[in-house]
Amino acid sequence: MGKLRAAITAVGGYVPEYRLTNKELEGLVDTNDEWIRSRTGIEERRILKDPTKASAFMGIEAAKIILDKKGLDPLDIDMVICATATPDMLFPATACLISDAIGAKNAFGYDVMAACSGFLYATVTASKFIESGSHKKILVVGSDKMSSIVDYSDRATCIIFGDGAGAVLLEPNEEGNGVQDSILKSDGSGAEFLFQRAGGSLNPASHATVDARQHVVYQEGKTVFKQAVSSMADVSSKILERNDMSGEDVQWLAAHQANKRIIDATADRMGLPAEKVMMNIQKYGNTTNGTIPLLLWEYQDQLKKGDNLILAAFGGGFTWGAAYVKWAY
Repeated sequence: MGKLRAAITAVGGYVPEYRLTNKELEGLVDTNDEWIRSRTGIEERRILKDPTKASAFMGIEAAKIILDKKGLDPLDIDMVICATATPDMLFPATACLISDAIGAKNAFGYDVMAACSGFLYATVTASKFIESGSHKKILVVGSDKMSSIVDYSDRATCIIFGDGAGAVLLEPNEEGNGVQDSILKSDGSGAEFLFQRAGGSLNPASHATVDARQHVVYQEGKTVFKQAVSSMADVSSKILERNDMSGEDVQWLAAHQANKRIIDATADRMGLPAEKVMMNIQKYGNTTNGTIPLLLWEYQDQLKKGDNLILAAFGGGFTWGAAYVKWAY
């Protein structure tokens, strides 16, 4: 009997139908298609237009794909973690709304808020419950309706973000597959460079905060870019080093889709050619907690059992990390 590990056994994803193109953004802010593509790699992003639907809805749709694919009774799910920066409401947790909608009545659930690193944090957290033997089927969902907190008059942020969700099912594995190692980091001194000023207990919603447009994402791009490049590359390289691996041993890099230049820099540091790098930023932009599971969902047909994957992320907080996962199917 091998060591008990948490393996990804199914993935699901959801993106809204509406495509917000670079051309359309040219009519909103002082920008153009070439400028956006050259600096971010983004061509379009999906937007959830229905005001009655939010992060829970998209997470539910992604989770349903997993239930259908596995023929899984939702009553067998014993835990749901939702990583989100845009919960439907501060409470109840979006994970609870997802659990209720899919019929996971035996599951307990909660949200993880770590900006763009949340899905990675949540996956590693869930893996510990599996490894302990206390839980056997855990849904980890990453879902964000970033359009709800984007200022579409701010060129620095409105070109970046899109809406979307992805989910994975974690189950016990004794064949050596699953989550092998992880490094998770945070540094609160970076808070001033990427944040949402109002909406929490420090600056609760008021006429003043709404009028001052403080319920939207603020980003100081140069500082965030520089920190993201160094931090995400550092932990990804460290994961390889402490597992006696090189770029040749890695089949795929699934990096947070914030900026193509950041992803390329991480791959270069790891010694990975472009064909080993998962990429969909051109279609979806930065969906925050949805980026990594959406990559896994789109690339699953190219993955082989036993493939070595490195998952890497960076987000506001600052938060960042990397995980080494051996694919299980």
